[in-house]
Amino acid sequence: MGQPAPLAAVYLPTALLAFSQGLLLATLPLYADGFGVGYQLVSLAVGAAALGTLLTDVPAGALLVRIGLRPAMVGGSGLVAASTLVLALTDTFPTVIVARLLAGVGTALWALSRHAFLTETVPVGQRGQALSVFGGINRIGVFAGPALGGLVAGRLGLDASFLLSAALAGAALAVSVVLIEAAPRTAAAPRGVRWGLVAAAVRSSGRDLGAAAVAQTLAQMIRAGRYLIIPLYGADRLGLDPGRIGLVMTVGALVDVAMFVPAGWLMDRFGRKTASVPSFAVMAVGVGLIPLARDLNGLLLASVVIGLGNGLGSGAMMTLGADLAPPGATGEFLGVWRLIGDLGAVLGPVSVGWIAAAFGLVGGAWALAAVGVAASLTLALLVRETRAGPRVEGD
Repeated sequence: MGQPAPLAAVYLPTALLAFSQGLLLATLPLYADGFGVGYQLVSLAVGAAALGTLLTDVPAGALLVRIGLRPAMVGGSGLVAASTLVLALTDTFPTVIVARLLAGVGTALWALSRHAFLTETVPVGQRGQALSVFGGINRIGVFAGPALGGLVAGRLGLDASFLLSAALAGAALAVSVVLIEAAPRTAAAPRGVRWGLVAAAVRSSGRDLGAAAVAQTLAQMIRAGRYLIIPLYGADRLGLDPGRIGLVMTVGALVDVAMFVPAGWLMDRFGRKTASVPSFAVMAVGVGLIPLARDLNGLLLASVVIGLGNGLGSGAMMTLGADLAPPGATGEFLGVWRLIGDLGAVLGPVSVGWIAAAFGLVGGAWALAAVGVAASLTLALLVRETRAGPRVEGD
């Protein structure tokens, strides 16, 4: 894409951090359950990082424009590494909660600063590809991390998986220090907070931004909700063991990962909506197949379709946010944009859980499928195309 230094400065530590946090997907719930605190508090431990990220998104947007993108990236990855190390050293449940909240704070700093960094250094004509690769790298971590985390925990204990996760996050910190120093500084320098530019953008494009915010919330709801509905349906309705449920999710993730390159090409070549609109429609079809599954193969088919749809939308919502960000206030705007998305990520599993408690898992699955349809329709009918038509050479 013509700018290897900036891209390497983001992609390599992103891969390390994604793998680091992917390791915890299989081991953290088991670790929290070992304290004997009940499922409600176990879910709090698992969701504490997302809550920390949600609470930090907007303050992080203001902070990174005061201290600069490089310190925010380095500080965020360092906080993730330190808080993950605490998991291997503590024997008290409240400390686990605090550590995961701090990991969420670090994740917010890192994720927002790298998003802003790519937005400010990658030409608009290459932005979809750059951010789809960024999203794909995170997916690779989710795909590969749980298997290795479970293997390490099974052979060496849960603490060993946390130590490995912390080591990978520490490696991301080291890479960030070295590579980001070499990258161009342009708009990454510290400056004052410019909320006025964000407010002006909202006033001038309020309808577009409002529709995009609704789409972002719905999109993240279905993306997060699938991680709850697939394992619960597999275990409670189909009687599948954890190994087979893991197989179902791994195959879906593999299809997901395979789609991030064509997703970026579609967005940059034919417009953002050519990827995002079908993405969530296909995800809705996949989630709708879950209640129809009668065995392992049926659930596997649903997972593959969901992975196909989610992969098609790799980087789609990040690219939309980057396109809508007002010049000169990228960090502030993307902080709000991530807050909206993280709200959806929290609401997705919670909504599915509430509906499933009242109407069963089938009802929860149908409701989540409806969310996907709503996301697709909102993007198709209410959100303007932020890059229309074939790419112009030299963009």
